[in-house]
Amino acid sequence: MSDILDNLAKEVDKISQEEVNLNKKNSNKETLPADLPEDDSLMSQLMAKSSLKFPEVGDTTSGKVIFVSSNEIYLDLNPFGTGVVLGKEIKDGLGTGKLKIGDTVNATIIDTENEDGYIELSIREASCEKAWDDLESKRDTQEKVFVKVLSANKGGLLAEVNGISGFLPVSQLSSKNYPRVEDGDKNKILNLLKKLIGQELEVRIIDANRESEKLIVSEKAAQSERDMEVISALNVGDTVSGEISGVVDFGAFLKFSLKENEGERKLEGLVHISELAWQLIEDPRTIVKVGDKVKAKIIAIDGDKISLSIRALQEDPWSEISTKYKKGDLVMGTVNKINHFGAFVYLDKDIHGLAHISEMSEMYPGKSLNELIKVSEKYNWEILSIEPKEHRMGLVLAKKKKEKPASAKATVGKEEK
Repeated sequence: MSDILDNLAKEVDKISQEEVNLNKKNSNKETLPADLPEDDSLMSQLMAKSSLKFPEVGDTTSGKVIFVSSNEIYLDLNPFGTGVVLGKEIKDGLGTGKLKIGDTVNATIIDTENEDGYIELSIREASCEKAWDDLESKRDTQEKVFVKVLSANKGGLLAEVNGISGFLPVSQLSSKNYPRVEDGDKNKILNLLKKLIGQELEVRIIDANRESEKLIVSEKAAQSERDMEVISALNVGDTVSGEISGVVDFGAFLKFSLKENEGERKLEGLVHISELAWQLIEDPRTIVKVGDKVKAKIIAIDGDKISLSIRALQEDPWSEISTKYKKGDLVMGTVNKINHFGAFVYLDKDIHGLAHISEMSEMYPGKSLNELIKVSEKYNWEILSIEPKEHRMGLVLAKKKKEKPASAKATVGKEEK
């Protein structure tokens, strides 16, 4: 402040003399602006005449560092005087590094004159605005950034970028870091997420709103572009070897490596429940478990999604079904499942058929399936149809042969005698 006060002092006598002349002549009305209140201070009058505009609270200005300590920084704000940045207001969220004498920095005015006579400033507040400008720009250009994971909750990760806190939802984690938990236990998921605390992750910004201070980032979006480059080297029909990384109700995830110039790249594909094995599967966990080493065939590639099949590398048991079963055969089979349209029956570990409700009702009018059969029980079945290519077989419960009454047997015996 001393610099400008010195200039102001030199003008005081001049303004005082003008006021005297004004009173004597009651003229020269152009000396002060017409809309200036009569009770304005001498400083206000001088500032009104000056071409300099003194900064106000909330304005961002720049200054040169003239002194640095651990908890305060002094800036030369020529021609307005000296500014001071105290405590937490020193923090620069953009991470430009430790300030030194001679550096020029931007700061926001939070007090035009504190109790010590300095202009009080905030580098943190100025950098926050700059940080949001940077984040919004990177959101629009989809430029990748690195975030540091600060904490975890059951929904995802709290991360920081440019000094701004953001959220990385579980659904937006890459396949490498996605928590595969077989039973979906949220506590187990949280424990896996906590292992990422302190790590730096490469992400893309998918939402940045400074007014609501909402920042959402996605690791998956950052990975997909690189994954696509690697995936482009794959073809439908290729065989990959990997490890089961997760088992869910609808199938299993398989992680496998692909060599590239920089080394190896980990990719992940899904083996749908219907592609795990040839038999009818109720629970994928009965077929594979996490850690199993398996081979699979690529059956589809859709963007960065890879569909795999384990059963495609196994011999199709239906290819030779004609050597085992024929239409009209009576066979023993175990009821696996009963639903509203019929019963699934296993003739052996690989071959199953369907006893449709319509066929059962026609054969046993007035009877429900639950009255005729029970799950896990064995019964005799008649094969109504076989369609090997579609892996379909039609069955119906075979009727039991009626035995002759005991009285009839006795009569026949007497006649024979």
